[in-house]
Amino acid sequence: MAKNKSNKNHEDIVVPAKELPIEKHKKDWRHSQHWRVLRIMAEFIDGFQFLGDLKKSVTFFGSARYQEDNHWYKETRKLANLLAENGFTVVTGGGPGIMEAANRGAVEGKGESVGLNIKLPFEQRVNKYVREGVGFHYFFTRKVMLSYAAQAYVFCPGGFGTLDEVFELLTLIQTHKIYEKIPIVLLGKSFWTGLYQWLQAEVLGKQKNIDPEDLKLFRMVDTAEEALAIIKTSKPRQEI
Repeated sequence: MAKNKSNKNHEDIVVPAKELPIEKHKKDWRHSQHWRVLRIMAEFIDGFQFLGDLKKSVTFFGSARYQEDNHWYKETRKLANLLAENGFTVVTGGGPGIMEAANRGAVEGKGESVGLNIKLPFEQRVNKYVREGVGFHYFFTRKVMLSYAAQAYVFCPGGFGTLDEVFELLTLIQTHKIYEKIPIVLLGKSFWTGLYQWLQAEVLGKQKNIDPEDLKLFRMVDTAEEALAIIKTSKPRQEI
């Protein structure tokens, strides 16, 4: 493992992805296109190997900006706690905000707390509640791992990254690349209702770009208890 050569505190790098430092690439063979292919392959192999040992996993997505006094941080923490007490493994991107809340709740519920985090040049961006994890250099390999093998997915209020993930998962289910009954839980009706109404009125109603049944691929809830009830009905992924 590389030694930490940064002068920054660990807390300085557990920030939203937008605020992470930009790594300047050295112009040598390690950054050639050929070498990158091998590095990408290695990250996929390590990631799949790691995920293969996780059982009853639930992946959380949401804003990295929320602090512990935020309502959705608290509700996420509560849900992860309940899931841990019911034998589920909690998986996050390992960062701050909603990710920290989920990992924290899992630890407090005496369950498995997993983080798939981002590697920085000399250290890793990971919150202090992650108990098992693996780091990724490439955002896209990490993204595949986060959406690969979970038994259910929880989407809390968030920004572009959260919206990107929710639409990717819905597309994979819509196109039958993922088992269609897998729960997609949107936590926070006040946040998600506007998006639902736009999908219903514009994308479905006016443009006819989706089908009515596509709006049934996800469930919107307001509380940890509602989310838990849905997730408890989930079944292990059969296609993996």
